[in-house]
Amino acid sequence: MRPRKLLRIARWEVTKNAGGVDRQTVVIALVALALFTLVVPFVMSGETGLDEGLYRVSVDEDSQFSAVVESESAFAVRDGDVKAVESGDVELYIEPGLITFANTTKGVAAYEQLQSSVDRYNNRELRQEVNQTAAFPVSVVLDYREQGGLGESLRIADSEDEESESSAETGDDSDGGETERSGESGATDGTDGDSSGESDGSPTLDSDGSGSNGGGIGGFGASFNEESVSGSPSDIDPPFPFQSLVLAFLVVIPLNFLIQAYGSTILSERTNRRGELLLVSPVSRFDIIGGKTLPYFLGGMVLESVIVAGLFLAIHGRPGGFISILAVTPLVLLFLSATFLGAMFARSFKELTFVTVTITVTLTSYAFVPAIFTDVGAVALISPLTLLVRELQTETIAISEFVFSTTPPLLCSGVFFGLGAGLYREEDMFDQRSLRGRVLDALVGPIPATGGTGWITGRLDSILPVNITPLRRYIAVGGLTVGLIPFVFVVQLLAIALLFALGEISIILILIVVAVVEELAKSLHIYAGYTHGLFASGRRTALFLGVASGVGFFIAEKVALLAQLVGLPELAVADAGLQGGIIPGPAGLTALLFLFAPLLLHVVTAAISAVGARRGKREYTLAVGLAMLVHLGYNLTVVSTLV
Repeated sequence: MRPRKLLRIARWEVTKNAGGVDRQTVVIALVALALFTLVVPFVMSGETGLDEGLYRVSVDEDSQFSAVVESESAFAVRDGDVKAVESGDVELYIEPGLITFANTTKGVAAYEQLQSSVDRYNNRELRQEVNQTAAFPVSVVLDYREQGGLGESLRIADSEDEESESSAETGDDSDGGETERSGESGATDGTDGDSSGESDGSPTLDSDGSGSNGGGIGGFGASFNEESVSGSPSDIDPPFPFQSLVLAFLVVIPLNFLIQAYGSTILSERTNRRGELLLVSPVSRFDIIGGKTLPYFLGGMVLESVIVAGLFLAIHGRPGGFISILAVTPLVLLFLSATFLGAMFARSFKELTFVTVTITVTLTSYAFVPAIFTDVGAVALISPLTLLVRELQTETIAISEFVFSTTPPLLCSGVFFGLGAGLYREEDMFDQRSLRGRVLDALVGPIPATGGTGWITGRLDSILPVNITPLRRYIAVGGLTVGLIPFVFVVQLLAIALLFALGEISIILILIVVAVVEELAKSLHIYAGYTHGLFASGRRTALFLGVASGVGFFIAEKVALLAQLVGLPELAVADAGLQGGIIPGPAGLTALLFLFAPLLLHVVTAAISAVGARRGKREYTLAVGLAMLVHLGYNLTVVSTLV
């Protein structure tokens, strides 16, 4: 690429072609983003509740529950008496010694909410006692352990067992008296004075006396600076990822608007042969693609930087988020590259809409689902958004964690741009081939035709001291298999994030995903080459193509060893999906099998698919299905050996 030409095309894109989205849509998107940005700081700080003012309560000022009701945002105080309950104006009526609630589902829920509020109120009162040892004489330490059985590595807590401070009940009653209910009412509202303590010091509380889970962006109602849990054992809840969800949506949603405009401008170049002038100009296809992408990439990065900086200012009162911005960069590239490839596949704006929706759902799931497990374990590191969440929590981020989270989407975006660039030529841009045909066209781009050099082998001619002309097609096939590895890795990571919580069955499902995705990655471009007449139809050629693809996949799949850096294989399902066919055993035997067994597997299965691909679509489908079964059987054998 030549920077001067690239920047000139980028300037043209901004001034003439920027966006296929009308001004009204842009204004709506900006207003929605602004409103969402205003709401987020309140959600993150826990100052707003989803149930605020949900239950209407009438309470006598002389009632001991008056202070409880006033302290809870879920209650809206109204004037009234027992008749107000009967008429449906309020759900609860509280007077000294008597609580009346409506005989409805909401009335029962309001009464249960009152019981929970009394518990919290009692805890707050006890925390204000000078003698905390007397107020909370019992300390309970929680030690989160691994589950047993096949899924023993499905962790409840982080990879390092954490001690969480909690509380236990005492035998003393506090602020609770027996009450009667009128009509259908009549219950006892007795609450225990709850005790709290910790093994190594006094608890850390916020201004309203509520505690939180350590580090707790995933804790319900917790803020970023709270470090302990205090209250009764009933107050101890598993991490609720509400705030993580807000973060994920805040960062990802703007990208969905961005790719709408980007996809439209790419497809507009293909309609009415509008992009033909650039194709015949003295610039390369990479200059054109880079110039058209650069404004959207810079715009996306500016938008994400503003969002990240705003989050840090709202939460910590200071600027920050450099690591978070770096972590979001691969996501921006991934969204743009997938949209570019989709726009090259689509034949019309109607098809582009379908492709864009598919990209939005898939990539949002990839970024969103793992991030909600931020407080659970290493599986969250599959998404780069987890790095943003952790930096907001002022947690230390290891280099290995950063590399593991950002490398797969970064490499995958390169694969998408490369495949799309293979179609950015006159014979492919302006035809009306089906989606299947365009996918096959993209896959054969790096494979040289008879007498040609191809993308990959053309660069090797000037480097290698030997003549590789007879081997060009085999090298190109192996190189293309290597190039598809990032896509395979991202799909496997997404499958792990979606399935790891299903228990033992998740391992079987992951192995099925691994077999299907890997066999398609090893054989689909071979089938594409046969459909374009690039390979001889002999069985020997097919076997050599299978060997080339299998060897390339074996070498490149070691990128999965990145998972070892962050402890992801501690999850049984992740170990099954990323172990790469390694059979455990003595050190010498393992070293031999580490090299031989997976290599043999990939070569054999790729050869099976290649032999079927040379004979046609039906035979290829049967052959690749057989290869998947062989692969699945091998993986099941390895996993059964592991466990």
